[in-house]
Amino acid sequence: MRIYNTLTQQKEAFKTIEPGKVRMYVCGMTVYDYCHLGHARVLVAFDVVTRYLRHRGYDVTYVRNITDIDDKILRRADENGEVYTDLTDRMIHAMHEDEARLGVLAPSDEPRATAYIDDIIAMIQTLIAGNHAYAADNGDVYFAVDSFPDYGKLSKKKLEDLVAGARVDVQEAKRSPADFALWKAAKPGEVSWQSPWGDGRPGWHIECSAMSTKCLGDTFDIHGGGPDLLFPHHENEIAQSECATGHKFVHTWMHAGAIRVNKEKMSKSLGNFFTIREILEKYPAEVVRYFLVSSHYRSQVDYSEESLAEAGRTLTKLYHALRGITPAKDSDVPETDHDHRFAEVMDDDFNTAGAIAVLHAVANDINHHRREGDDEQAKRSAAILVRLGGVLGLLQQNPEAFFQADTGSELTAEDIEAMIQDRADARKAKDFAGADRIRDELLEKGIILDDSREGTTWRRA
Repeated sequence: MRIYNTLTQQKEAFKTIEPGKVRMYVCGMTVYDYCHLGHARVLVAFDVVTRYLRHRGYDVTYVRNITDIDDKILRRADENGEVYTDLTDRMIHAMHEDEARLGVLAPSDEPRATAYIDDIIAMIQTLIAGNHAYAADNGDVYFAVDSFPDYGKLSKKKLEDLVAGARVDVQEAKRSPADFALWKAAKPGEVSWQSPWGDGRPGWHIECSAMSTKCLGDTFDIHGGGPDLLFPHHENEIAQSECATGHKFVHTWMHAGAIRVNKEKMSKSLGNFFTIREILEKYPAEVVRYFLVSSHYRSQVDYSEESLAEAGRTLTKLYHALRGITPAKDSDVPETDHDHRFAEVMDDDFNTAGAIAVLHAVANDINHHRREGDDEQAKRSAAILVRLGGVLGLLQQNPEAFFQADTGSELTAEDIEAMIQDRADARKAKDFAGADRIRDELLEKGIILDDSREGTTWRRA
């Protein structure tokens, strides 16, 4: 396997610290609002990474944190007139709902920042003792960036440029504009925890260092996240972690690509900001997942109505190949050239676009075998398609469930079945005009009929 390492900016042979085991940490959500499409990109990308590593036989420990204390959380809770924990609990529940609908597996561990306050304080104390951090007069504690000579090695930014371009509020007690907060003194009435520096709460960056090293050790295999986290968040994590432990923090850094909407950056100010649940009101969840998976995880993805529609059309082709077939038992179907090709492209930095092409090649085989009347070979190929699709979190539904999923149509499954029976009765009575009217009425309402020797099946457009 070869994985692109953001730190070295090149693909590298993947070697685990401990043979056969992968320890991976991915920065999760700050839970003050519903997850948006950018979050879905990261959730699905690292879900596929986890699934494939396990498919390759690795024992994967996947840790994804939750930031449940933050300025945005406190501000939103205050706006809502609610206790901040009520807000975070509700948003975490919603996040889990969104993940489940997208087929994202639960991480091995999901630590919350507020449960690691003691570990955060202990790490800050270690940094102060090593002259890498200092307590300011205002009750804040800052990391001294100039105490870490390698600062900037991930983002390739130079410290002198950062200092020259920084703006510092006159009230801040930093020694240098590039220094960042490890501990923030509490404002009057604000939620806080006791510390050697007074009541306060952790800065954003330190929580991930404390949680990741506590859950995975001082050094672990993979650290991932969204493209916006590379700097300053991940850069700061490296600095404070390596200064606190004296060890290399992470071997491989992975960053998912950005989401754009109709070729523009997604933002609330542009009115093109979509939450996961808003999108799932219009499109089946597996179509959204297919859309995200069909692009390489590092590539920029452009979201548009047409791109989702195209994802729906191409996923439908795969399910069409499986329709009406009972796949052979997976254990009875040995690995084939398709399995080997799938592994070859996925071993190349998780090339899911190439893996999707393999799925379509298998679907073509199924269709060929059916045309040739070779039902047994079609069943074996169907087992391969379901097997490889599962590695990407796709094609695990019964095809009829996929085709007939209710996405807000005015017609229920019972209504549709009744109209199909009326059409069949009309055809039996040689009322072909009446039968055609029923078919056209269903089509106008987004229901497509497929006639075959076995009878009539239907699917939602």
